[in-house]
Amino acid sequence: MNAIPFDVNDAKLRETFFDQFLIDRITCLKEDTLPLWGKMVAQNMIEHLVWAFEISTGILEVPCRTPEKLLERVKSFLYNNSPTPREFRHPLLGENPPPFRFQDFSGAKDALQKENARFVIYFREQPDAVHVHPIFGPLGAEEW
Repeated sequence: MNAIPFDVNDAKLRETFFDQFLIDRITCLKEDTLPLWGKMVAQNMIEHLVWAFEISTGILEVPCRTPEKLLERVKSFLYNNSPTPREFRHPLLGENPPPFRFQDFSGAKDALQKENARFVIYFREQPDAVHVHPIFGPLGAEEW
């Protein structure tokens, strides 16, 4: 499978990512796909992305666990193309993935497609909306 072209600073590529690339890859993902690192299986990762989309559009609200004095430094990660470090531990998730929210893998994939579409529409209609990310704090459309 080819790498998805992405540059965080390229608005057109970001738009194409959400409008096309993400859904194309999710459609191809198989339930038994093994993780390259970490403890999340395919359904955990899909559900994690659903959760992130729900936070980004304000469906869910979470606290920011990063001290305010560190937010500017932590948010700089959003503006470079570095991958998330391997074995990164999300402060709200703990050591192990949470239980599945959806009955099956297909339901989780359907939910992700729905939340991705909601995200795109939401920020096109409300470009000034801001919602709190658990690590990066308040984020607007471009940062999400």
